[in-house]
Amino acid sequence: MRVGSFVLAAQFPGQGEGEALHRAVRSAEVAEEAGLDTVWLAEHHFVPYGTCPSAITLAALLLGRTRRIRVGTAVSVLPTVHPVALGEQAALLHHTSDGRFTLGVGRGGPWIDLEVFGAGLEAYEKGFPESLELLVRWLRESSVAADGERFRFRAVPVVPRPSQALAEGPGPELVVACTSPASVRLAAERGLSMLLGMHVGDEEKAEMVALWRQHARASGRSAEEIHGASHVSAGVCQIADRRVDAAETLMKAMPGWLKQGLEAHVTVDGRTRRMRDPLAYTELLCGLHPVGTPRLCADRLAATSERTGISRFALLVEGSGDLAATEENVRRLGAEVLPQLV
Repeated sequence: MRVGSFVLAAQFPGQGEGEALHRAVRSAEVAEEAGLDTVWLAEHHFVPYGTCPSAITLAALLLGRTRRIRVGTAVSVLPTVHPVALGEQAALLHHTSDGRFTLGVGRGGPWIDLEVFGAGLEAYEKGFPESLELLVRWLRESSVAADGERFRFRAVPVVPRPSQALAEGPGPELVVACTSPASVRLAAERGLSMLLGMHVGDEEKAEMVALWRQHARASGRSAEEIHGASHVSAGVCQIADRRVDAAETLMKAMPGWLKQGLEAHVTVDGRTRRMRDPLAYTELLCGLHPVGTPRLCADRLAATSERTGISRFALLVEGSGDLAATEENVRRLGAEVLPQLV
């Protein structure tokens, strides 16, 4: 089982952006010290929900500061960037980190980001498959041309080619955030592993894995590819000597962060978006994920893995909003939970 941290650089009420980013960087450094497998980095624009506007930039910093741990984006929002530019950056990090970088991409939301970066609503509503296909080709081929609705250019060489790195494997791992049957199919047809969100439980994740396998078989993916898919389950982790204390830590801090963070999202076209109730959402997360004693956390992770077939986890560890508490949480995850997992 491969357990990693999920870092949003969340800005809790009363904190500045610098404090949130410092906690994010420090928690990643501690994750390597604690023996975690991967640090997954979120990306958001213009909202305190997450203060990192470029997950791949922060990944570069952390890859330079660490030596063993993998670093992944969760996710780089594909509609707001050019897939070739993102592919070049991913290849660069793959080469210079000895293959420790994972590129996670997603569709994002209908936010004002699309207006600011000039992508437009259509890039979100219709353009994700084209962008993903171009990105996949860039990471796998030696030269690429495009003749699609959004991207058109003559053939150019891929430099640096991911497959020419000294690292093992053909190029950087690519995973896709999936929240709908359409995105599951998109990932499966290309043989790409899924990143499944922390807002859904084991039953729904198991259904998405089963659907992925169905589409992968139908598209001609080999049994080896299907069996070797390494999907990732996002969740929340808070450790304490008593479950009530772990839950109380999150219930005190997370609703305030969620309220100000979710309310700050602005849609590009003025559509009304119903946001989750922050208190109810925090309660839901405490019930779904490893929140409690080390034994309970280990059992919860093992149960999720057994029910879903997923053995990789990206766990939000900064739910307290406090640097010292986050560091302790990560250290306890490494010292008291990981040894209990097979």
